[in-house]
Amino acid sequence: MKRHALPAVFLISALALATLPACVKSMSPEEIKAAMEIVDIQSRWVAKSYVPWPPKLTLVPRISFRIKNKSDKPLNYINVNGIFKFRDDQENLGDNFLAAIRKAPVPPGGQSEVITLTSNFGVEGKSLASFKDNPQWRTVICRLFVQSKGSVHVPMGEYEISRTIDFKEPEPVGVEPGKPQAPAPAEPKQETR
Repeated sequence: MKRHALPAVFLISALALATLPACVKSMSPEEIKAAMEIVDIQSRWVAKSYVPWPPKLTLVPRISFRIKNKSDKPLNYINVNGIFKFRDDQENLGDNFLAAIRKAPVPPGGQSEVITLTSNFGVEGKSLASFKDNPQWRTVICRLFVQSKGSVHVPMGEYEISRTIDFKEPEPVGVEPGKPQAPAPAEPKQETR
């Protein structure tokens, strides 16, 4: 009897998996665009890495937004993908894929929590001041795609990343903010005989 139990479990599992795709219907691109709206968009550049000495600062573009549910059904299992690239360039600067809406569905008429996508690559400089004249720090756009329950990736728009930098370099060690830095002590002179 035990010999027949294992094949029966495999058969039942295979049947369950075969009928699962029929139970979960993916949304068409038209349904996704009709059901969702990108709102509350904010963008900026943030530090990916900072090393005070030798000075090196890498900034990456970031975009934050919410998804508004325009449909009459709850939205869940929503993935978002942001493709970052310099305006007029063919190659991507970076990207970020995120399983955005999972546990708590967005009710009809409601909005998701804030969704944040950050590029994995950016622009390198030495300090904040060096970005003002850095020819590599150019206008970046983010192409935003949404996917739901196995659908294709549906383009939801292109958004220009603000040139606002959300990073502050730390004060030098031993210097109080707002007070002028004391001159370095003079080195002792060696006597010559």
